[in-house]
Amino acid sequence: MKLIDYQDPRPIYEQIAEGYKKMILKGALQDGDPMPSVRSLASTLSTNPNTVQKAYAQLEREGFLTPVKGKGNFVHAGNELMEARKNEIAGRIAKEVQEASDLGISREELFASVDGILKEGAK
Repeated sequence: MKLIDYQDPRPIYEQIAEGYKKMILKGALQDGDPMPSVRSLASTLSTNPNTVQKAYAQLEREGFLTPVKGKGNFVHAGNELMEARKNEIAGRIAKEVQEASDLGISREELFASVDGILKEGAK
């Protein structure tokens, strides 16, 4: 997975954190899996170790990583994290559906739109 896109206006640490969040939520990284060391990931990505450390700190604050002193960082992919993320997404979807309804978009149009998005994402 490509973690850094230099055309993306977001800071590099946010891109790294978002990339790892996606991998954890998709199950590519399992609970307890070790994360690359800050230095090795910085070297792989050709970026500053402070940038990687900032990404790891963000992931830790959001509950995706657990640091173990002297051993490194480990993935924390508990069910509560997944449920919280699903609830957050459901809330955003509900808001958007309400806005679509307020604009007069029919149920059929909305479902067709969502179906198209899901088919596009499957490619």
